[in-house]
Parts: sequence; C-alpha cells; structure tokens
Amino acid sequence: MLRALLALLMFCTTPLWAADARELTWSELVPAGAPVQAQPGAPLHDLSQLADQLAAESAPAATQQSPAAPVIKALDGQQVKLPGYIVPLDVTEEGRVTEFLFVPYFGACIHVPPPPSNQIVHVTSELGVLMDALYQPFWIEGPLKVAQISSELAEAGYQMQAEKIYPYEM
Repeated sequence: MLRALLALLMFCTTPLWAADARELTWSELVPAGAPVQAQPGAPLHDLSQLADQLAAESAPAATQQSPAAPVIKALDGQQVKLPGYIVPLDVTEEGRVTEFLFVPYFGACIHVPPPPSNQIVHVTSELGVLMDALYQPFWIEGPLKVAQISSELAEAGYQMQAEKIYPYEM
C-alpha cells in the first residue's frame, strides 16, 4: 500500500521536475520598449530562396548592428526551444560544428550584418551538427543563460549548452 501511494505521488509530481522546453520566438528575446533593429527581410525558411542568399557569399563581412543590445534577464536559466540558423565557430576533425552562433536568419554574421546581440545565442554542443547540414534551419533546446559573449564574428547576448539540436520542420 505504501509503495502504491509513493508511486502515485511520484506520478502526480513528475510535471514539476520534468518541464517541457518553452518555445520562444526571436522577438521574445528583446525587452519591451527596446529599439527595433532593421533585419534583412523575414527569416529564410523557404529553401527555394537559398540560391539568392548564397550569391551574396562573396560580399565582405558587415558590422554588427547593436553589439550591446538589452536582454531579458528573466529568461536566465529557463529551459527553452528556439528555431534558427547555425553560424559555425568551432569544427571538429570529423566535420561537426560544436560551437556556433545561433541566429534568426540565414547568412547573419557572415554575408549580411550580424543582428543585435539580443538576437544571437552562443551555443556549445558535445555532439554538434555536421557541416553539410548548415544550410537548413534547426531547433535548439536547452537552458538559456543571459550572458554577453564575444566571438570573432559578433557579440551574443545569450548563451546555451544545447541538449537537443534537430532540423526545423514547418
């Protein structure tokens, strides 16, 4: 009887310590009232437009729009899920990207100006993502940390140790 009661109690309290990741949009990383920065159009999720974006690859790198943009401190430590694109920073000998900037649109930080720092997440991952897959959007999941991080490409206002990385599907 005691075992059944304990099992029932554990079953009822499981949602308290096994919460799902909160799905965020990029606009939810920007505090209310913060200046809105111009972006180069809507995020590219239609891969038929990829050729146009790739044609801009020969252009020189551009300056970041707002390297110290305000962040939402209340997101610190929250388990989140965010869709976006990978900009590689570190690649293993096996061709896996294990450290990257996660951004809302394709080509950010390389072919078009980096977005404000509150629109960039610096991500590390033990498994990583194959370099060949980087032209598609992904979901990342893990605990979000509010922290200013510098890289050679841009400043990031958030950081994450990704627990899950998988292709974005509409």
